[in-house]
Amino acid sequence: MTVRDRLIASWYAPRVTPLAAVLTPLSWLFGGIVTARRALFRYGIRASTGVGPPVVVIGNVTVGGSGKTPLVIALAEALAARGRKPGIVSRGHAGKSVRAREVGKGDEPAIVGDESLLLMASGCPVWIGRDRVAAARGLHEAHPECDVVLSDDGLQHYALKRDVEIAVVDATRGLGNGLLLPAGPLREPASRLEDVDAVVHLVAEGTAAMTARQRSALVMTHVPVGFRNLVDAARVADPARWSKGTVHAVAGIGNPQRFFDLLALLGLDAIPHAFPDHHAFVAGDLDFPGAEAIVMTAKDAVKCARFVDARCFALDIRAVFDPALLDLVLERIDGRQAT
Repeated sequence: MTVRDRLIASWYAPRVTPLAAVLTPLSWLFGGIVTARRALFRYGIRASTGVGPPVVVIGNVTVGGSGKTPLVIALAEALAARGRKPGIVSRGHAGKSVRAREVGKGDEPAIVGDESLLLMASGCPVWIGRDRVAAARGLHEAHPECDVVLSDDGLQHYALKRDVEIAVVDATRGLGNGLLLPAGPLREPASRLEDVDAVVHLVAEGTAAMTARQRSALVMTHVPVGFRNLVDAARVADPARWSKGTVHAVAGIGNPQRFFDLLALLGLDAIPHAFPDHHAFVAGDLDFPGAEAIVMTAKDAVKCARFVDARCFALDIRAVFDPALLDLVLERIDGRQAT
C-alpha cells in the first residue's frame, strides 16, 4: 500500500486513526493558513476580480473526486437549453499548460489536462489556466457572446469573484473524518458548506437509504448512458457475452470505487484496477492477457486514446440533478444582471 493509499484509508476510516492523530498538528497549521487567506479576501485586503458576465463556481471542500465535472457539463447543457450561452473555465489539472488558453479538439491531455477535454462534451468554449481570473478574462474576450461563466472547481480560488457557489459532496464518502489536510480530506473546514449557495449530494443510482440531511438537500446521480467502443464507435457492446474473469475495469479518478460499484450495479463482474486521480496512463497499464473487455471512465478514455484496442470501452455517464439547482442559478444570475 502506497503512502497515498494509507492516507486516503485513514481519512475515510470509521474513526480517527493513529496516522490521522499524528498528523493533526499539521492540520491545525493548515487550518490557520486557510482561515487567514480567506480573511484577506473577506475584509478586502486582497481583492476578488470580476470578469464581466456572472460566474458560477462548482467545487468542493474535500480532496479528490466528488462528481463536479459531470455536473458542470450537465449544468452548462441545461443553461444552454434555457437560451443562455455558457462558457467554462478550469485549472487544467495534471496538464503541463500554465498560461491561460483555450482548449481545442486536437489538444493532448498531457498538455491541457483530462477534465478539460471532457468538458468540451458540453459544446461550450473551454478555457484553462492556473490563474482562474486570467482564464475567465480570456474566455470573455474570445467569446463575448458567453453570458455566464461556469468554473469547474475553484471554490478556494477567491481571486475570481463569483455570483453563485455550488459545493458537491460525495454522499457515499461524505467528509471523511472531518479533519483538515493532511490528517483528513478537507481543504476547508466543514462549516464552509454553510456559506455556499447550494450543496449538491452525489448519490449512487439505486441508493434507497439517505440521511435526513441528504433528503432535504439537493441531490444528483450519475446515470450510465452506455458502453462506447474506443476504436469503433459503431461497435455495440454486449456485456452479457463477456466471460467471467475476462473483464477488467480501470479507473484513475478521485474515487475509483464509485466507478467499480456502478459497474457492479449494471451486473458487470469486472476485475478492478485503481489508479491515482489524473493518472497518466501508458500502454502497459492496459496489459491484461486474456481480457475480452477493458472498461474505463470517459475521463480515462481521453488519456488512453493513443494506445487502446478493440477490447477497450468507455462507460459514458451523465449527471442528473435536482431542477431546483438550475432555478437557483438562474435566479441568482438574473438578479445580478438586473443590478
